[in-house]
Amino acid sequence: MAEAVADPRRRVVQQGLISKGLTGTAKIIQWLLLSLVFSIIVEWAGMVLWWPDQGIDHSRTMLATEISYLDNDFRRSVVTSDPARFAKRFADNSYHYLFEMTRFVDFIQWVSPSPLKHEQGIRPTLHKIYRPIAKYVIAMMQVTQVFSVRLAILTLAMPIFLLFSLVALVDGLVQRDLRRWGGGRESSFVYHYAKKAALPLVILTWVTYLALPFSLHPSFVILPFATLFALTVAVTASTFKKYL
Repeated sequence: MAEAVADPRRRVVQQGLISKGLTGTAKIIQWLLLSLVFSIIVEWAGMVLWWPDQGIDHSRTMLATEISYLDNDFRRSVVTSDPARFAKRFADNSYHYLFEMTRFVDFIQWVSPSPLKHEQGIRPTLHKIYRPIAKYVIAMMQVTQVFSVRLAILTLAMPIFLLFSLVALVDGLVQRDLRRWGGGRESSFVYHYAKKAALPLVILTWVTYLALPFSLHPSFVILPFATLFALTVAVTASTFKKYL
């Protein structure tokens, strides 16, 4: 069987720094949107199946709980001097640009009131469509605000990943030197898999916390993932090849 010969005229196109940056940004936005859509779908399903008695109060309670975490436990941050105010402003700006600038709030206020007895036009028809789904629309808006608050919390928590990774890097390099001078064995298999696992752990942290259908203190999500991230950094550094 004849072997396939690569065409020498065909050039391999490599992405530049700007192209990689744009691709990475697009993927981040994609994951964030998927997390938001998943959160909304789970909230709607919960209103039907798991917490029908609470209704839209479930998402409203979640929003108040998330803000209370900031007020009580996140009084200082490297990113900003007032984390609670930063998160509230972030959520308010998200609400403003997504629902007020797009006139979505005005549309709801226009279509919500019951039409007059002999009212003509499209509003009575839209009111009939909107009335059964009104609580789901309100829940969607509140879940979006919860999403914005959690996004702000994750932004404020990112320095912990940097701190953990620096400690893990130092520990890993020390272990590498001990292996180098002690004649220890190398494992490129462990190195490459640990290296590949670092970035997905950061992404998984964001996706998991943003998509939670209930309120959970961010420390219970961020710290375990930050520890796993530091472990991958330590393993990557310790299994790096002994001689360059």
